[in-house]
Amino acid sequence: MSRESQTALPGKPAQPELPGKLPENLRSELIAFRRDLHMHPELGHQEFRTTAAIKARLEKAGLRPRVLKSGTGLICDVGTWDGVRPMLALRADIDALPIPDAKTHVPYRSTFPDRAHACGHDVHTTTVLGAGLVLAQLERQGLLPRPVRLLFQPAEEVLPGGATEAIDSGVLDGVGQIIAVHCDPRVDAGKIGLRPGPITSACDRLEVTLSGAGGHTARPHLTTDLVTAAARVAVDVPALLARRMDARSGMSITWGRIEAGHACNVIPMHAELSGTVRCLDLNAWHEAPDQVYAAIDEIATMHGAKFEINHVRGVPPVVNDPVVTELLRESMTARRGPESVEDTEQSLGGEDFSWYLEHVPGAMARLGVRTPGDTAKRDLHRGDFDVDESAIAVGVEFFTAAALLDGRRARPLG
Repeated sequence: MSRESQTALPGKPAQPELPGKLPENLRSELIAFRRDLHMHPELGHQEFRTTAAIKARLEKAGLRPRVLKSGTGLICDVGTWDGVRPMLALRADIDALPIPDAKTHVPYRSTFPDRAHACGHDVHTTTVLGAGLVLAQLERQGLLPRPVRLLFQPAEEVLPGGATEAIDSGVLDGVGQIIAVHCDPRVDAGKIGLRPGPITSACDRLEVTLSGAGGHTARPHLTTDLVTAAARVAVDVPALLARRMDARSGMSITWGRIEAGHACNVIPMHAELSGTVRCLDLNAWHEAPDQVYAAIDEIATMHGAKFEINHVRGVPPVVNDPVVTELLRESMTARRGPESVEDTEQSLGGEDFSWYLEHVPGAMARLGVRTPGDTAKRDLHRGDFDVDESAIAVGVEFFTAAALLDGRRARPLG
């Protein structure tokens, strides 16, 4: 009989400590693995080296990963599914962003000038890999209640997200629930943030092209003044939507690029704007294309500009299932106590994890990666983004606890 430490709550008998802690030697290996990924970031659908590295480490542990038919990303079952009790899936995204790494003080900064793991996907990948290695050891010891699927998904940053292709390839076959984490630089390492219901927002890409007769800036009355038209679209369309949509829907258009003209004394014949449309509310997301088109039509027509719109549908909100969210709360509490879980607000960020939740219940937690005591304001999608690497062990043990607790109460499919 193992000599596990005992824990007890007031008025309750002591319980054996949950297995699945991260061994010290594996902790060091995972930090090195994450740093290697950080040095070699790969963009969506190009994650061949990343996929190969994950596959090699899983095979070394005696597991049988299967690369997705797209050529990048993979799934790997720990244990053998019996066809009856549904599996819990642990999902990680593996792609990077097309932005430069601005960190100059660390030896593991990106070796590519135009790519960086600035959203923490290297951490997500490493935590699921680590959880899989620990769960494989538990399975060999007969301590894993049921099989668990590891899902390493490509192209999360490419709308509408690699999740849709992964689902089409059958990654959810036999899966009853799915969970994930996302790095949060506003939460201290050692903690997670949870929220039942919507935790992220819908996100679309919007591209607008304006055209008209250009001419000399000395005679704008003889032209279609596209620079002014583009400026009005940029300012007035978001303002119009703010009055035409329920304020509680949280619809927001933010422009990331405006381009028009090449010379200071020439009114151009073309102008372009591109940005994102975000919604807190699922119903508002369904209304967004018609509402956005009407607002752009009104402003562009007012200035005599012709227009074309490319509204690329992205992802719906991630809506956390309350039951699965409670499982995550129990899992983190079992590992680090109730003070390690904090409530979090809904973000305007988009996440293609939402597509999985159209098929099976699941939940996403915010994994704290801020060094406790750090008061600097940090954010995702910035070239200087980095993490407190102690969060890797936290994520691994959080995932293993969820797999163990959920496995004990699984129900048959159907």
